[in-house]
Amino acid sequence: MLNHRIALVTGAGRGIGRSLALAQAGVRVALAARTDEELAAVSREIAASGGTALVISADLARREAPAHVLAQINEAWGPVEILVNNAGIGSSGSPRPLVDFDDDFWDLTLALNVTAPYRLIKLALPSMLAARWGRIINIASINAKIPALHGAAYTASKHALAGLTKVVAREAAEFGVTANAICPGATVTQMNDRRLDYDAARLNQSKEQLEVQASPLGRRIQPDEIAPLAVFLASNGSAAINGQLINVCGGTVMS
Repeated sequence: MLNHRIALVTGAGRGIGRSLALAQAGVRVALAARTDEELAAVSREIAASGGTALVISADLARREAPAHVLAQINEAWGPVEILVNNAGIGSSGSPRPLVDFDDDFWDLTLALNVTAPYRLIKLALPSMLAARWGRIINIASINAKIPALHGAAYTASKHALAGLTKVVAREAAEFGVTANAICPGATVTQMNDRRLDYDAARLNQSKEQLEVQASPLGRRIQPDEIAPLAVFLASNGSAAINGQLINVCGGTVMS
């Protein structure tokens, strides 16, 4: 369906990013993350299914990393046509009330969740505009719409990513380039597992109780339930969908 286009998925080693990378059927997919072992495992799975992967080790919180990643892809295959900004850090890394918030954790969260996507988009967009085709898919969160308790940096960063998505959508639409954001609810990932541990201790409830309360479905979302939407947004069939923040949350947020 995607005709061997060139895609970049960041944070591709595990969780949502891994599912997004494995779902890109027919695409040459570059995998960027910090952990070499996890990237190698995803690459092997893609190869076993007949796909093509390029592994790039990178810490996208570093200012120079986006240019480094895109340069490697361009040298190997050419310019990125589908950019999936998934790499990020959640509130579980340092959850605390705003008055006690860790300033260094704030800076790290904004660097990875907002500045890295901004720089990747800024660098990848010119070739998309010239080709008059491109897809930018940002993995935001329902916390781009509602706050996460004790997660000031995460909430602020996802609201910022939502705004960035809309700006790109407005500026690039006439050139055949779309930008949309997927907003997952509580999802079964290592990051969200740690958040569940924090909330269980804070509320004096079991993790099992919190799992049931995670969505109207009575459970958390699975990463594989997010990937099909990303594949659709990357396709030609989604050409009229632009600047949207689309929830995948089991009905937790209905807007």
